[in-house]
Parts: sequence; structure tokens; C-alpha cells
Amino acid sequence: MASDIEWELYRAFLGVLREGSLSGAARALGVAQPTVGRHVAALEKALGLVLFTRSQTGLLPTEAAFALRPHAETMESTAAALERTASGLRDGAGSVAGTVRISVSEVVGVEVMPAIVADLARRHPALKVELVLSNRVHDLLQREADIAVRMTAPRQEQLVARRIGAIELGLHAAPAYLDRRPAPATLADLGNHALIGYDRPTPFVRQAAKALPGFTRDRFALRTDSDVAQLALVRAGAGIGVCQVPLAMRAPALVRVLPDAFTFRLDTWVTMHEDLRASPRCRIAFDALAAGLEDYIGGARSAP
Repeated sequence: MASDIEWELYRAFLGVLREGSLSGAARALGVAQPTVGRHVAALEKALGLVLFTRSQTGLLPTEAAFALRPHAETMESTAAALERTASGLRDGAGSVAGTVRISVSEVVGVEVMPAIVADLARRHPALKVELVLSNRVHDLLQREADIAVRMTAPRQEQLVARRIGAIELGLHAAPAYLDRRPAPATLADLGNHALIGYDRPTPFVRQAAKALPGFTRDRFALRTDSDVAQLALVRAGAGIGVCQVPLAMRAPALVRVLPDAFTFRLDTWVTMHEDLRASPRCRIAFDALAAGLEDYIGGARSAP
């Protein structure tokens, strides 16, 4: 068995394990599919093991693959830590330059982040910002992002976290929609309205259903798993949907319905890996993001 196996081969191996196919791993890793295939084949040859078997649903890991996974993930974590440390050293003393990668949810990325990033760019023109818009929780330990906005408290000890506050959610509708249908006075009245919601169950939908009986997929007249699309449908007057209260107050303003019957709060945190605390670019971006989100949440509280 070869003793000098390159890290890239293990990286491809982990990509296929997580995505279930060569094409999925190629997309996740940002390389060509044949490259992933060659790397996996080279790793199997070097180890003298079969790591995957083909099936109609994709590539199935063998027992050998499952046994190797934790060790490959340890290598991945070490490589990410090395890159974080080197990145901080490249910044130089007091220099705010280079690239910072920020992971945020779709709605926050589209509606809140542009103003924060624009201000950051004006103050630090040598800083480059990459925005990753996804409701998936990106792994900061594996450096999928440098900084992340999360709606749950981080649990890993290696992360630096700052709680920003809680973003309130409520049911909202556009004035144009309420011109056609009287606003509901009770939860039972929602049965006479077009509700906008998710196509597939999510943790939020399951939590919301506890506070709002009947808030299920079957009750939604319009369904989409995109938060941005849901917000656009509410603004267009298509029906009643859940919206962040600070967003609903922006022009064109939405009307909140049943505020006493339905309210939901998303605890909001800004997080980054502790290795990046010495990096000027990450520290500046972290502070700017925290301040911008605090203003966003605080604006809703201070509004009349």
C-alpha cells in the first residue's frame, strides 16, 4: 500500500461519501467529474480496497469506506485549520485585505446583507466579500465559510459566537391582498384565505405548527421551499405568509395579521472559527455583520 497518498484523493473520497455520486461530489468540490472519478480510483488502488459499489441510486460506500471516513475527516479538519492559520498570517499586521466568505440565509442575504456589504466595501476597498446564500448550516470547522449567521446557538467549542438578538416572525399580507379579502380576525378565519408556505416539511414548519394549528403543507395554497420566493409572493398580494417583522416594515410595507395569535422568534448568532480572531479581515467583517444585524433587529423594536 502506498504511504504518500495525496490529500486531494481523500478529498474526492469524502465528496463522494457526502454527495452519493461523482457528479454531486464534482459540483461540491468545484472540479470536473472525471477528475473525481480518477481520484477515487487512484485512492482505491493505493489502499488496495474497494470503497464504493455502483447501484441504480448512485455510489454506495463499502464497509471499508465507512471505516476510513472519520480518519479522512480528521485530515480535512487539519487541512482547514492550516489554511485558516496561513490566511491570518497572510493578512499581515493591521491589514484589512483579502477575501472573507460569509454564509447567511436566503432572505438575510438578499434583503439585509447588501447594505452591510456595501458599507464594508466603502470602508475597506481592499476587502473582497463572498456571500453564500443558503439555509443549510455551513461547517465553519471545515472552512465552508469564514463567518456564518445562524438561527441556532453554535455548539462547537472552537467557534467564536456573538448573540445578536431574536428576529421576530409574524403573518403578513400585502395591502392589495387585504383590499380583496378582509383581514382575518381569528385563526379560524385563515381557512378563508390563501396561505403561502413550504412544499416540504422543515424544522421551522414543525415548530410553527405548534403555535398555529393547521399550519401544514396541505393548508398552503401556494408552496415553495424558497424563503425569497415566499416573501415575493406575499409582497405581490398572492396571500398571507410568514415574514420577518423588520422586513415587513420596509417599503412597500406589509400588514401584519393576527399578531397576538401568531408570533415566532429566531435567535440569531454571528459565528466564526476561533483561529480567525487574529485575522483583521475576518474580525472587521464579523464586527460589521454583527452591528448591521443589531441595527436591523433594533429598528423593528424602535418603530412606532
